[in-house]
Amino acid sequence: MTQLSLERPGNHHHVRSVSSEGVRIGEQMFNGSLLLSPQTIDTWPPLCLTDISDEHWDQVLSLEPDVVLLGTGVQQQFLPPAQLAALYRAGIGIEQMTTEAACRTFNVLAAEERRVVAALLPIRAIRAG
Repeated sequence: MTQLSLERPGNHHHVRSVSSEGVRIGEQMFNGSLLLSPQTIDTWPPLCLTDISDEHWDQVLSLEPDVVLLGTGVQQQFLPPAQLAALYRAGIGIEQMTTEAACRTFNVLAAEERRVVAALLPIRAIRAG
């Protein structure tokens, strides 16, 4: 388990730790995919990178982020540009990184009061196919 922080600074969600068991936000553990913004936590259906569809991006876009952090599980993986078209059309930046790195980056950007959404796949997620 990677301990990120013991305390939640500010008035926003803060990731405390990340492990194969899940992502701990405050005192609550989440073990599936989720969308995390400074003010909301939502479940997110895709369980691996290849599951992500335009419908899933619509859920992300509904949170009106300036930047999206795509946590791709234990390994950094990349979606083809065509699968990111919805974000590009909306003028939203996207960074693809491991889920652990996405959580660390989310904490920094949320503390800076940025309009960030972390789309997090489980740490155990691997590319299918």
